[in-house]
Amino acid sequence: MLVNGKPHRTIWLSDVMPVQVQVIDQRHLPHRLVYATIPDVETAAIAIKDMWVRGAPLIGATAAWGMYLAAASIPARCDMKFWFEEAYSLLLKARPTAVNLKWALDLMLNTLQASSDPDEAKLTAMRMAKEITEADVRTNAAIGEHGYGLLKEMYERLRRPINILTHCNAGWLATVDWGTATAPIYKAAAAGIPLHVWVDETRPRNQGAALTAWELQQMDIPHTLVVDNAGGRLMQEGKVDVLITGTDRVDNNGNVCNKIGTYLKALAAADNNIPFFVALPSSTIDWRISDGLKDIPVEYRDEAEVLTVAGSWKEQSIEVSIAPQGTRAANPAFDITPAKYVTGFITEAGICEASRKGLLQLFPDRHRLIQD
Repeated sequence: MLVNGKPHRTIWLSDVMPVQVQVIDQRHLPHRLVYATIPDVETAAIAIKDMWVRGAPLIGATAAWGMYLAAASIPARCDMKFWFEEAYSLLLKARPTAVNLKWALDLMLNTLQASSDPDEAKLTAMRMAKEITEADVRTNAAIGEHGYGLLKEMYERLRRPINILTHCNAGWLATVDWGTATAPIYKAAAAGIPLHVWVDETRPRNQGAALTAWELQQMDIPHTLVVDNAGGRLMQEGKVDVLITGTDRVDNNGNVCNKIGTYLKALAAADNNIPFFVALPSSTIDWRISDGLKDIPVEYRDEAEVLTVAGSWKEQSIEVSIAPQGTRAANPAFDITPAKYVTGFITEAGICEASRKGLLQLFPDRHRLIQD
């Protein structure tokens, strides 16, 4: 995607020595574009935990590069198996909800365990991390193509600009490139389909306001920022044609874990007969889990995110308290939307209904992974 008119990605291997990875530090957006350096696996874990990077696919890619950094710094006379298992454990604990983290780490660890010496391990880790990164770009582009077909059909039927409601940021900043929920938007806009995006601010970290709006502005996509609770009213007024979000984890029955507030949007969409599509790569499907409400670990984040608002004042980043001193806050980062409220999934393999049957129609080889 574009930043100031130039193609950009969220993460890349630096050509500077010693070995290091660079990312867009999303904590500073939209006011400043800052690049952060990740020199080692410990910093990779911090980058994930403290949300320098965020979004399930990008968390997975960052974890993969974290394992590469571990492979690039194996101490002399080290037990490599133990070394990689320690790196795996450190990264896995960084954030609990997005299943792409474990998916990428499992790929890296399984590949690295076959390495016979540090040089081989480093080369193997680089190849695998690059493949995970490039595969994410291909996957999201394919999601975009399938979602584009939906938006094209909608435009041909309505013959007016399509109004899309988003929640949180499932754009290219949440992936390596293209995004999940935004990929169909970018593909449709490139094809000349007129559209407009309602952007939820997405409290408490305001990823919609800070990230999605910034992305859409960079890509010259018409959009309007709204408060989180405006979506239902917009639907009642006939100003929303489709709701599209991403997801951090989907269970094998099609229940969707996504940013807090998604469930309420889904309820409003169902009440107003608005289609709700979830865009996701297959790596976000957790085939081991059948009951997401019970079995998906929902991250509770620091209450300070609720009690303060981050912003910019005279080009300085500041945090402002918005509640009386001493107020306590709860901060669940995700909720679970039952599959019955989801119209369908947009994946790299096509579009399906939100159910086990639908998922297995697209990914029949995953039946062996299902656990009830």
